Amino acid sequence: MKIIKRAANDIAKEEAYGGSGSRKVYASPDHLKSTAFEAMTHGYLPAGGTFEWHDHKDIEEVMVVVKGSGEIHDEDGVYVYEAGDVFVYPANIKHKIHNPTTEEHQMIFVRVKV
Repeated sequence: MKIIKRAANDIAKEEAYGGSGSRKVYASPDHLKSTAFEAMTHGYLPAGGTFEWHDHKDIEEVMVVVKGSGEIHDEDGVYVYEAGDVFVYPANIKHKIHNPTTEEHQMIFVRVKV
């Protein structure tokens, strides 16, 4: 089989963003030959948690909200997110993601080098 098949339930969660949440790495450069691909991850942001201010050096990021409603912050303001929303973060832009609710939120992230 030339196609790589991975069961999401078998992929272990790991700490993300200094312990503020967790993630599963669905695909990384180990899985693809592209030199631009950085990662595809499933992020888990606990109730009341925040992926604190950070940027991705020379990496663009796409975030698809799978579950939850919260806030995205950047230097220009605060934006509400809901399940089904898609955010595109340009490279090198500081941002944070905050979950003000009592439930865990989930997002899919795809990161590409520029």
